[in-house]
Amino acid sequence: MSDTDMEEKRRSSDLEKEAAEGLLPKTITKDHLAPDPLARAKMLFWMAINTVATVLIVFCNKAIFSDKSFGQCQAAFAAFHFVVTGATLFMLSRPMFAMFDPKRIGVPQMLPLAIAMAANIVGMNLSLQVSTITFYQITRVLLTPCVAVINFFFYKKYIPRAAAYSLIPMCFGVALISYYDQKPAPVAGEPIKAVGGLSVLLALGSVCISGIYTVWVGTYQRKYEVNGFQLLYNQAPLGAIVLLYAVPWTDKFPALDQAPMNKWMMILLSGFLAAMINVSQFFIIGTAGAVESTVVGHMKTCLIVVIGAFTGGRIITDKAALGIMLALCSIFA
Repeated sequence: MSDTDMEEKRRSSDLEKEAAEGLLPKTITKDHLAPDPLARAKMLFWMAINTVATVLIVFCNKAIFSDKSFGQCQAAFAAFHFVVTGATLFMLSRPMFAMFDPKRIGVPQMLPLAIAMAANIVGMNLSLQVSTITFYQITRVLLTPCVAVINFFFYKKYIPRAAAYSLIPMCFGVALISYYDQKPAPVAGEPIKAVGGLSVLLALGSVCISGIYTVWVGTYQRKYEVNGFQLLYNQAPLGAIVLLYAVPWTDKFPALDQAPMNKWMMILLSGFLAAMINVSQFFIIGTAGAVESTVVGHMKTCLIVVIGAFTGGRIITDKAALGIMLALCSIFA
């Protein structure tokens, strides 16, 4: 027997001994393999795209809705987002990209989810229109307790006790900023006004609708055995049609010939960003998992809150700042 054969036999014997002693796993799984550098780079790329696009779209939409004429066509604006997202997904399903295989789901089955999706987007846009960016984003953290409550009462799903305890300071923090968050005074020398009841009502209503939609997405994926891309591929066109039916009764279009060119450019940018957010979010969940997706969501919240606080042109009181810190700290608990 050669020296090489003897060395390999000795190494094999040592590995078997270590495995027997529990020093090595008896079965090698993908968790024990070194991560693929290319796959990790691709995941980090989509995480960066998702973070940047989410931060930009909040400020982009806020600038668009600051024009009252554009703020009165919410349904058409959301329908435009769905059309762009649907077109993007159609391209990604083609053989050139082949990111997913389309799977059709019947219209009657998809209609409730499409309506919830449309209401979710319109609700978020209305909340953003009448709220400060910081208040809007902080109230979005209530989506976690909202989903937990829906799952508990309707699906009998429970969360760990420690996670439930972390929801208490989160809700308290949002309550503080809801009461103390302040906007710029309309006239110099006048007292700064607090967030109005309409802002709070729309924000909470938007969170409730988002919670229902989030729970339904998971239910539909399990029921019809589809991934996020396949589900959104069925949702987006149907959601656009649902919203277009509502446009004649809900929207009031601005004088198109009087709208400045920069507004149209921002609307196009908003549609592009919405498509990037949807595509990247489902890629992150499918590739990295829910934990990494949650981390990305927390990072986006912190960025938007910080940037909104410095660029909003308003004063944040110590009590509102305490509410922000409580809400942000609780999402990492």
